[in-house]
Formats: sequence, C-alpha cells, structure tokens
Amino acid sequence: MDQKKTATSRRNMIKGAAVAAGAMSVPMVATAQTTTLRFQSTWPAKDIFHEYANDFAKKVNDMAGGRLKIEVLPSGAVVPAFQLLEAVSKGTLDGGHGVIAYWYGKNSALALWGSGPAFGMDPNMVLAWHNYGGGKELVEEIYKSLNMDVQTFLYGPMPTQPLGWFKKPVAKVEDMKGLKFRTVGLAVDVFTELGTAVNPLPGGEIVPALDRGLIDAAEFNNASSDRVLGFPDVAKNCMLQSFHQSGEQFEILFNGPKYRALPQELRSIIDYAVQAASADMSWKAIQRNSQDYIELKKQGVKFYKTPDSILRAQLAAWDKTIAKKSAENPLFKKVLDSQKAFAERAGQWQNDYMVDFKMAYNHYFGKGAKKS
Repeated sequence: MDQKKTATSRRNMIKGAAVAAGAMSVPMVATAQTTTLRFQSTWPAKDIFHEYANDFAKKVNDMAGGRLKIEVLPSGAVVPAFQLLEAVSKGTLDGGHGVIAYWYGKNSALALWGSGPAFGMDPNMVLAWHNYGGGKELVEEIYKSLNMDVQTFLYGPMPTQPLGWFKKPVAKVEDMKGLKFRTVGLAVDVFTELGTAVNPLPGGEIVPALDRGLIDAAEFNNASSDRVLGFPDVAKNCMLQSFHQSGEQFEILFNGPKYRALPQELRSIIDYAVQAASADMSWKAIQRNSQDYIELKKQGVKFYKTPDSILRAQLAAWDKTIAKKSAENPLFKKVLDSQKAFAERAGQWQNDYMVDFKMAYNHYFGKGAKKS
C-alpha cells in the first residue's frame, strides 16, 4: 500500500471513530410507554354526570403527558351500573365513576356519604368531613371488610336534590302514601317509612318506567340530568328541596392492584386531578343547572317547594332509620358518630359565620326590588 492510500485510510478511520464517539455522546431518550385504563361510568352517555367523568379523565390525561390515559365508557358498556364496584375490584374494569350510595346493599353505612340530612351539613361540608374528619379512613375500612380491593376518591359536591317528579304535586305527607317511587341508598328506607313503595332503579331506567306507569313518581338529581333524561316528557310537576339526598358527592374508583402499580408521580397526578375536577364540577353545575332550570320552565314544568310538613316528616323518618341501622351494623354507627361530631362543630361555625345570601338576592331581584 502506498503512502497516499495509507494516509487516506487513516483519515477515514479517524473520521469513523469520531462519528461513533459523537453518537455515543448523544443522551439516550427513553420512550415512555402509555398505560391505558378502561373506566366505565354508571351514567348514560348523554347525562351531564357522564360528562363529569370525562372531565376528570381529561384532566388526568392532560397532566400525565402521554404516560397515562383514562378512557371512559358509559353505563352498561361492560357491566350494569349497579355491578361497577365488583367489576373494578375484580379487574374486569380498571376504574369507574358513580356514587357510593349505589353500594348500599353491600353495607348500609356506605349510603351515609350521600343519603340523609348529614346532621345539617351541606355537600361541601360532607366532603370536608370525608377528607379531614375521618370519613376517608372509614370508607376504606368498609371496603376492606367487603374484600373490595379498590382505591376510592370522593369528590364533586352535588347541589341539593329535588324531592322528585310527580304526576300530581304533593301538598302533605299523606299524599306520599302508596306512591310507587324511585330512589336509592338509605333514601329507600326514608321513603318507605313515609309510606311509599320504593323501586331503586338505575338512572337510565327511571323515565321509561315513569312513562309506562311502573312507578308514579321519581327523583334523580338535578335540572340538567333530569332534563336530558326526559323527565319533562313524562311528568310536569317537580317538587324542589328535600333532605333525602342533600349532601351527596361522586365517587371515582380504581382497581387496587392497577392503582398501586402506577408510579408515585402518576398517583399524585390522579390525586390532584380529583381535587381540580371537584372544584370544576361544582362550578359547572351552577352554570348548567341554572340554565336548564329555565329551560324546564319553558317546557311547561311547574316547580313547587316541598312543604315543610314533608321535610319534617323526612327528618323523623331518618331518625327511625338510623336508629335501626345503627343497632344492626356497628360500622354504620361508627360512621354516623364520626359525622355527628364533625357536623356539630363545623355546622355551628358555618351557621354563625355565613350571611343570609337570600336576603341580598331578594333585595335585588325579589318582589319590590328597585328596577335599575
């Protein structure tokens, strides 16, 4: 080999080594694998509650940056609404969105996170008790006793629910007697005590049953849900205000093993997404419920305030119900005692500190208000 070829060969070798060294100096970028979780809600796809489930999922998906993706299916896509808890625990579903009162049949104490007057606490106060007053630990204790391996999050304080939709408005307690009525949770016991024949139907089955005369009256939740589910098509009277579910929230469930297998960073994202979704849901509910309340009136629905006599009868029926359940179920009494202790302190603070906002509203919009 002559000197010219030798020099060229050496230059090529040096060049190749430099390229290789440069390639080795470039940092390796790991491609994050996406974990996809299949969720199902307990709500029809058109309901605003299913929208809330999707809102939560979007918050998680946006913050997780492609590492975690939650896909939400509507009620019945995999299992019926009332079978969601078992499906999530067994891993048939990775998670779900519903209300904890739906699992009332497994342990009556679970309905205390929604049914009843909650010792005068509004729904946001019930969430305060849950997160800071011992409720979270109690619901985990109950699920453990049921061998349900799930991670549960409660969020989304719901506005007070109406007494319900009636073919004829009710004016006194006696008008409730004999009615075939839909409700769920411990409200079943309360309305049974009031003399109704209760049928705890899932949300998507209520309006068809009311239309066919299988039930005479029903409650579901709010102006937006009730409107889109078709209540004004089958009944024109809605009774507002009730203690049967005046402090309810939503529940987000994860399969226990799937949740625990996630990196801590993703679990933190889920935790903060729950809090963000809770606030967002409460704001959206005010916007949408108030709009749909007007639209329901345009559809010919007549709204009536539930008479105080019925409200007082509900409280009396609740007292009988909780006395009976406490005697039957030690966990029920344990939850109730925890709620009561928190409500006595927090309720006094709220009632003493909060101004009467209705006074200001009537000043500007009530009868005799000055027109600007």
